[in-house]
Amino acid sequence: MNKNISISKDLANKKLHIVRQFDAPVEKVWKAWTESSALDKWWAPRPWRAETKTFDFREGGLWLYAMVGPDGTRMWCRVDFKKIAPQKSFSTAAAFTDEQGVADKSFPVMYWDNQFKASAMGSAVEVEISFDNEADLQKILEMGFEAGFTMGLNNLDEFLGA
Repeated sequence: MNKNISISKDLANKKLHIVRQFDAPVEKVWKAWTESSALDKWWAPRPWRAETKTFDFREGGLWLYAMVGPDGTRMWCRVDFKKIAPQKSFSTAAAFTDEQGVADKSFPVMYWDNQFKASAMGSAVEVEISFDNEADLQKILEMGFEAGFTMGLNNLDEFLGA
């Protein structure tokens, strides 16, 4: 179910560009991306789930969460909120970490720019993820980012009631 999704890779410029349409108003989609109780319900690809430890959605704030596997395995991630334009966009730096939010330097940092726009279907989310170098982008792709993020966005579609 890759309904209304577009993922393009720009290796030369170290970027991924994702566009996903949702049959829901921007306000509802925005809340699903900016409230931890909602993120915990859709963010992780099944059978994994997201579990928030800390969430402070403001410029300079952070989201520290674990992706919890069916066997209880936890992969920690930290998202630092950089810029926020309410109901329109927010940008972040995201990294794999330990439970205290200390970055695991063996994994790349991902710089996310998330845009929310009204569309004929309801709303569109455009995500541009940039990397420090091409090898970092390749590593994330090899880890299964495309399939995992597509599953997460499909979970969001279900969460929104589409």
